[in-house]
Amino acid sequence: MSDLMTPTKIAPLDAGQAAALDRDGYLLLRGVVPDAWREALRAAFDAGVGTPDQWAAPRGPGWRHALVDLDPTVRETCRIPALLAATGRMLGGPFFLCQVEGREPLPGAGHQPLHRDGAGRKAVSALVFLDSYGPDNGATRVVPRHLDGGQPDEALAVTLAGDAGDILVFDADLLHGATTNRSGARRRSLLLGFKPEPLRAEEDACRAIRNVRMDNSEVFVP
Repeated sequence: MSDLMTPTKIAPLDAGQAAALDRDGYLLLRGVVPDAWREALRAAFDAGVGTPDQWAAPRGPGWRHALVDLDPTVRETCRIPALLAATGRMLGGPFFLCQVEGREPLPGAGHQPLHRDGAGRKAVSALVFLDSYGPDNGATRVVPRHLDGGQPDEALAVTLAGDAGDILVFDADLLHGATTNRSGARRRSLLLGFKPEPLRAEEDACRAIRNVRMDNSEVFVP
């Protein structure tokens, strides 16, 4: 475990939410980002959008990308108790925030095939929605774990919908993918990654290529 900071103890997840998370592999936390933070998060996203050369590695076309990991409100959002509780439930031991960046599907773009962020690896991803989202503006679709037969199957995918302030937290091995932003309405989000503490050295070795600038020495303990 990192010795740079005293470990932060996190509370357990509510029993009903824990059961849903265990069954589905994801949890949609409704309205957990405080109202007072939301405009600041949108401003941080927009201020972080730049030219492609601000990224050490190329980013995919069809998306707007933002550097946000030094913003204090973004950092506090990554520590929302319900988000950490769900992450701790999935990882089961000490973990750390390895990355946070902003992403938004451009009008007419954004569709992703169903995929797994970390096939066979222990990791958690989360999306913090900064705008309302649904099937018209590039919302995320997921295949609940209990329906996953191993191969991508669009017939099993559920397209999520909700409001700014929601957080989707999911097992990185869960099949998921964004949809096309047909309406052109804004659908800004923060993409977070959490990993078990034993993987810290591996993650630190590629900080530069992933444009990680933040201090991520904090260790969270379920």
